[in-house]
Amino acid sequence: MIVTKFEEVKKVYEYAGKQGWVIPCICTENQTTTEAILSACHDYRAKTGKNIPVSIAITINYSHRSQAPNYSECHDWKTGLKLFSDDIKTFAGKGGVYEDVIVLIHLDHAQFDLDEELLSGDLSEYSSVMYDASALPLDKNIEATAAFVKKMKGKILIEGACDEIVDATGDEHNDLTTPEKAKEYVEKTGVDLVVANLGTEHRATGKDLMYHGDLARKIKELIGEKIVLHGTSSVPDEQIKSLYSDGICKVNIWTALERDSSPVLFEELVKNAEKVAGQKAVDELIEQGYLTEKCRKNDKINIGFFTEKYRNSITFAKMKESVTAYLKLWYV
Repeated sequence: MIVTKFEEVKKVYEYAGKQGWVIPCICTENQTTTEAILSACHDYRAKTGKNIPVSIAITINYSHRSQAPNYSECHDWKTGLKLFSDDIKTFAGKGGVYEDVIVLIHLDHAQFDLDEELLSGDLSEYSSVMYDASALPLDKNIEATAAFVKKMKGKILIEGACDEIVDATGDEHNDLTTPEKAKEYVEKTGVDLVVANLGTEHRATGKDLMYHGDLARKIKELIGEKIVLHGTSSVPDEQIKSLYSDGICKVNIWTALERDSSPVLFEELVKNAEKVAGQKAVDELIEQGYLTEKCRKNDKINIGFFTEKYRNSITFAKMKESVTAYLKLWYV
């Protein structure tokens, strides 16, 4: 069931809050990831009876990771955004195989300037949007965000960013969000939710950072359960077990799905090298030193091993496992 009307989206957040649940917001840039998210939620509901809402998200022209252009090889963001929306509607809309899952469609890191065409258009098919003006000085960020909120208030749930979250692939550093700054930002902009920098990173390749739950709780004392946590993949799971009690109502995830599924696919391809690429290709790679004699198994090339279906099935299974692990972490 896809929920996009503002009042109904608010009720979903209220329902989750009464349960003490954070809403998982999982990004995607391809159909395999989109379905893995939905399939994990569908199966978890069937096993536990917990009707957990999930927000499925995509970025558009966000410079750190533009996901809508990656949804197709034509790299047109409008095409990618349509494919993203159509996939969710097909899978989770009326009559879809995952119709029982409560789905919110989120536009993540919508840029105040680069995504102006999208932000000034019809956003009625989306449940929420992150209006990201965090690259601006705070006063200009507040000014731009407040103007967007004034225009769209009551039409779509609006998430704002008083601070950008560090990108692990760059050299920049951002200070942690202070409770006073978060309060000022929320009061002056009128956003429904706010992204705070609590020590995590975007696109981290390992789990080695510290999530500052103590800081989140101090922010919660001033603004309530309105905090959104980005960069969840960068911290160990044990740090983020009790997020709602910290004031966090929504938590964003993406990197972990791609990061953890890629090695699994790589291993499977290597183990089945002859079936995937044929003996000649394997022999050449052994001679070049990239593979070892262990890859020579006298296996025949097999159509089932060089199809997109084979590769997607491996990635899908691992991504679904990753999503399920987060669900078990938060909704035992």
